[in-house]
Amino acid sequence: MSSSAEEKSITPENFEDLKTTKPAVDSVGFGGIFATLQQTSKYMKFTDAFVLTRKMNQKGGFDCPGCAWPDPDDERSSLGEFCENGIKAIAEEAQNKTISAVFFSKYSVDELASWTDFEIGKSGRLAQPMFLAEGATHYSAISWDDAFEKVGAHLNALDSPDEAVFYTSGRTTNEAAFLYQLFVREYGTSNLPDCSNMCHEASGSALSETLGIGKGSVTLDDLYKTELVLVVGQNPGTNHPRMLSALEKCKYNGGKVIAINPLPEAGLIKFTDPQNPLKLLFGGTQIADVFVPITINGDVAFFKAILLKLLAEEEQKGGVFDKDFINEFTHGYEAFIADLKTYNFDACLKASGVSMAIFEQVYELILNKDKIIICWAMGLTQHENAVDNIREVVNLLLLKGSIGKEGSGTCPVRGHSNVQGDRTVGIWEAAPQAFLDKIETKYGFKPKTAHGFSVIDSIKAMYEKKAKVFFGLGGNFISAVPDTVYSAKALSNCNLTVHVSTKLNRSHLVTGKEALIFPCLGRTEKDYQKSGLQKQSVENSMGVVSSTKGVLEPCSKDILSEVAVVCGVAHATLKTRSKINWLDYKDDYNLVRDDIEEVVSGFENYNKRLENPSGFYLPNGARFRKFKTKTGKANFSINKMPKWKLKNDELVMMTIRSHDQFNTTIYGLDDRYRGVFNERRVVFMNREDMKARGLAEHQVVHLKSEFNGVTRKVRSFKVISYDIPKNCCATYFPETNALVPLDHFAHTAKTPASKSIAVTIEPV
Repeated sequence: MSSSAEEKSITPENFEDLKTTKPAVDSVGFGGIFATLQQTSKYMKFTDAFVLTRKMNQKGGFDCPGCAWPDPDDERSSLGEFCENGIKAIAEEAQNKTISAVFFSKYSVDELASWTDFEIGKSGRLAQPMFLAEGATHYSAISWDDAFEKVGAHLNALDSPDEAVFYTSGRTTNEAAFLYQLFVREYGTSNLPDCSNMCHEASGSALSETLGIGKGSVTLDDLYKTELVLVVGQNPGTNHPRMLSALEKCKYNGGKVIAINPLPEAGLIKFTDPQNPLKLLFGGTQIADVFVPITINGDVAFFKAILLKLLAEEEQKGGVFDKDFINEFTHGYEAFIADLKTYNFDACLKASGVSMAIFEQVYELILNKDKIIICWAMGLTQHENAVDNIREVVNLLLLKGSIGKEGSGTCPVRGHSNVQGDRTVGIWEAAPQAFLDKIETKYGFKPKTAHGFSVIDSIKAMYEKKAKVFFGLGGNFISAVPDTVYSAKALSNCNLTVHVSTKLNRSHLVTGKEALIFPCLGRTEKDYQKSGLQKQSVENSMGVVSSTKGVLEPCSKDILSEVAVVCGVAHATLKTRSKINWLDYKDDYNLVRDDIEEVVSGFENYNKRLENPSGFYLPNGARFRKFKTKTGKANFSINKMPKWKLKNDELVMMTIRSHDQFNTTIYGLDDRYRGVFNERRVVFMNREDMKARGLAEHQVVHLKSEFNGVTRKVRSFKVISYDIPKNCCATYFPETNALVPLDHFAHTAKTPASKSIAVTIEPV
């Protein structure tokens, strides 16, 4: 009997052999070296590993398919400009085995769904296009031409283009992303949800409103020269390990670092540079000068407490706020101050969960520093009040005049290598009218101006059968989105689901009536087209666009580049009614960049500037105190504190990554920094909360959430005592995504509230 889509979407409940130790207080070092060697030797050919590590993130080489941390503008390490998790990413992409029709004839979709995500990902690189017919139990081979025609037939059979959803992962290059959105808009819809909707959409919303640009304002050089860095809701040791080198350089230059996070993270305690023999032998660098163990979603409360005390000092002695900056460059100061005065300091500090002693340490640093950078990730963006979180961060920077000057500014750290670039070149369900006008001028068709579906909207539309085709350009959609059971049912309602991927993932097993898998080239592989070997481009977290060019031969002769896939689908769907010659782009990517130059601001002389080995910076008004807001100035904002109403037996849960993980990709079963080995089905709990519930170490429990009258449950997790604030707990995703309600998301941005879920713990 075939398993349901909902059953296939849930990770297996079986346990491995859990072992726990004390959490690490040092990061990288010999442990990072060992993990790197282990990954390359186990999953890659030696020659491939040697070539890739020499070219990864180097000028003229290929961009890491992992995170979006920027490369240095000038010198880059000759020993290797990569991190442990970057190596894990390329070991996954350039793994030493492939899977084709023989593999899929051996394993049914149901059987593959019973595997762990780790086993699925390590099964091998996809080597040929595959098709799952309606009612079939196994995927079978299909030719590219037939596959493209099938997609075109499904799309053209819809009653409206708005019945199709076109999702994008952040791994997609600028060239592929631009063509993809162009095809979707010419097809007739603006349903372009992407992974930004699930991570930094709140950052973009808040920063656009307050500073006039939905990106950060700092450069890597600013991090080196700042006096104070606040790292808020972020774990760079696992998610952006090369950031630790920048923080170490900041410390060498006299800067201070404050880490604000519910969990203590090894990367922000101490960093041991693996390329420095003296550090390896004699110890690394302390990163955080102060660690702030904030309660989950206590950030607005904590920052209001800081702001209140700064205001009191300003009114008593003066000289705390940068009044010259505020008067010349900001708007809304008086209203902001009036609202701030309605809050009580003691109440705010209590709501944050931070002690007065720690608060005072943070306050003194902020009070006495003028060059301040605030970095953040999903610890701030995945809450109902996520937009408020970021706006309050901006308020603090505006008061101190720490925007638009050296060593100061905003630094949202993006989690995927080109998620920022994809948005820049048009992957957006809510694209601005000026961009759509340029599309119309250039190509002669009128794009739809109404906003399309975000990720949340797309899932609802598929569930309600208002959307009938799902096309995913990269990513692992079912494991990334909230409310797993509901979302799986939504996908299964589709007539066709299509995924463009380098390797197998769980989304290939949760299908519509028919399904296609399109295998594509990875970043590591050479891209041969009619005009010769192609290069592509990406944008990092700090707005630098640079080239990326693969160095390995393709793993199969029957895989295509993402650009070729998009062009093939567009040609087969639009045929003679298109105003664009799609196949020309496939032959020469320079033509794509010529078009981007005409349509997207900031890409003047694109092909020429891309020849610069370091790339080039895109325009950034906030970096130069040119604020493109409605007021023409940087805007103060008024933000309310979240009002938690936990029941007596409830905890607030946040989902997190393990150290053997990048987004939904599982590299292994260890989280060595947190002292967890050979298991992912765990829940980190405060010891007092465990005692109050009569729970023992490694006891098996179920977790349940209730929201708007709906109960959700995940089964079989082992409890681990941990240094986490009371009434809080943490679990890995995607295992607990099923607890995250689809209708619990950030106001304005619709980012899922995956970091603030009320749960109860039920002993088995």
